[in-house]
Amino acid sequence: MVTAAGTAKDADDDGHATGAEAAREAVREDGRAPGGRPPGGGPLPRPLLRAAVELYLDLHAHPELSGHEHRTADRLAARLAEHGCTVTRSVGGGHGLVGVLRNGPGPTVLLRTELDALPVTEATGLPYASTTPGVMHACGHDLHIAAVAGAVAHLAATRDSWRGTVLVVGQPEEETLRGARSLLTEGRLYERFGVPDAVLAQHAAPLPAGTLAHVPAGGPPLMAGSLAVEAVLHGRGGHAATPHLNVDPVLMAAATVLRLRTVVAEATAPAEQAVLTVGSVRAGERGNITPDNAELSLTVRAFTEEALDRLAAAAERVVRAEAAASGAPRTPEFTVTARSPALRPDPALTARVRRAHEALLGPGRVLDLAGSAATEDFPHFASGGQSGPGGDAGPGGSAGAVPVAYWMLGTTGAGPWRTARAGGTPVPPNHAPGFAPDVRAALPVGIGALAAAARQVLDPGPAGSPEAAS
Repeated sequence: MVTAAGTAKDADDDGHATGAEAAREAVREDGRAPGGRPPGGGPLPRPLLRAAVELYLDLHAHPELSGHEHRTADRLAARLAEHGCTVTRSVGGGHGLVGVLRNGPGPTVLLRTELDALPVTEATGLPYASTTPGVMHACGHDLHIAAVAGAVAHLAATRDSWRGTVLVVGQPEEETLRGARSLLTEGRLYERFGVPDAVLAQHAAPLPAGTLAHVPAGGPPLMAGSLAVEAVLHGRGGHAATPHLNVDPVLMAAATVLRLRTVVAEATAPAEQAVLTVGSVRAGERGNITPDNAELSLTVRAFTEEALDRLAAAAERVVRAEAAASGAPRTPEFTVTARSPALRPDPALTARVRRAHEALLGPGRVLDLAGSAATEDFPHFASGGQSGPGGDAGPGGSAGAVPVAYWMLGTTGAGPWRTARAGGTPVPPNHAPGFAPDVRAALPVGIGALAAAARQVLDPGPAGSPEAAS
């Protein structure tokens, strides 16, 4: 998913958690993150860390797919309410939620976490593995939720050290690239809760646990922009014994998939980074029946809006041409279902956050990050949900950019990291059935990283200040 400068010595732990009890006992007695300095002037309390671990284990065992995150939203909402947040549910029409923690006058910082899991069958062998068949938190969103809940708990417990407002957004449907825009446009997020002074988020990545990673100033975008497309190829169904009477959409789909694999090479310059992936092909029910249609799900990834448009147009030409070549009785459908621009964190905000992270962990544990072809819908928080750079704000959006900072949270224990570096078993990446964050090392760092970053936006609040306690 990403690459970073760093070696196995950057992680303290010798492997990922081997069981639920091991994870619960992971935090040190003094409540400090492994190798880290205590945020907010003191160690993270052990009960806070234990509560965050318990939440993580529960969420990991009960993942929910995009658009079905009701239990996950319930758990996050309950934790936020415990820590004094006013919680609003069903923001944007789905399972989106917003928690508001007010602490006197001052800036507003938004902390975003995703709620959804993936249609992946877990193969980690962990005692707290998914109990939902065919569904898994294979991208670390459970870790993100637990870290946000822990950061809010810490900020709520140290109100005398900051002033302002903390917004917590639990976003559904990130994996489909639809959730952020739904919150911002249909849910009128900024109109109802105020335009934040900064938006912060982090993401689990197969980097050494106990480390964080930022894109260097002046570097490439952190993540690519993306288009999600659904294509339907129409044939003429019939008996498998009479192929001359049918128009086979399965063969049409097969030819289309192979031809689509050439689009990037033919439509981009050799130095331009782009990816086109057909991730799903659906057609038919039985081997002796030619179906009426076939469906393709694909994604296009690139680092400029122009490249996304060009590749989407080329992909659509291929789909239509292959249908015509096969004698399809109907023109295929080619529908862009979601779009997200490239992720470019704000340089000034990122520099401040990085300094806070270096103070938290030490400079050696804050790594430089290369750009990735992975995609996110997080960039919409910078534009208020508007469709693209330079466009007018959409309904409920905000004219002008909102500064955003986004960093990677290392999740790989030192043992698996060293093995992979030595040419052994590769570290399972995000979206893989074996993806297993080392919660003992990653979660305390994730909590501290979010809290420390939020303090870079919020005003300092003197102890005993009546405004800080309002």
